[in-house]
Amino acid sequence: MQIEKDKVVSFHYRVSELNGTELESSYSVQPLYYLHGHDNMLKGIEAALAGKGVGDKVSVTLEPAEAYGERNEDAIQRVSVNHIMRQGKIKPKLRPGMIIDLNTAHGPRPVMVVKVGLKMLDVDTNHPFAGKTLNYDLEVVGVREASAEEIEHGHVHGDGGVQH
Repeated sequence: MQIEKDKVVSFHYRVSELNGTELESSYSVQPLYYLHGHDNMLKGIEAALAGKGVGDKVSVTLEPAEAYGERNEDAIQRVSVNHIMRQGKIKPKLRPGMIIDLNTAHGPRPVMVVKVGLKMLDVDTNHPFAGKTLNYDLEVVGVREASAEEIEHGHVHGDGGVQH
């Protein structure tokens, strides 16, 4: 089965900078799932996977504008430590450079800690990969028909997707 609109796709990826430094990989965890043709994936990755099938491998290089955008140097914000998402009751020991999740009105958002105060944090709200040209190595591990409900909702349900 080939990847096209309204197909649920699962794939492994490895993303690296142009110098070869690996930034992230799914190979040690589960593959990434998305509903093709519903704006759930970076457009360059979706275009590279179109027409591919299980077992196919492809590499694609995305400029910042095609991936996570250019860095916005005005994206530093001061927020209350109460907005930090925690696992249980344990409060993480915060240090500059850490990536943490903030609880926002639109759900969790990853940010980088810039400065730590007693009750407030300065955080960089740029995506950690903003401003970088990225190489993606992709491997398709699954393609299936989407259910009518998945198409109606515009995202994958079940394993690797939304549970509701």
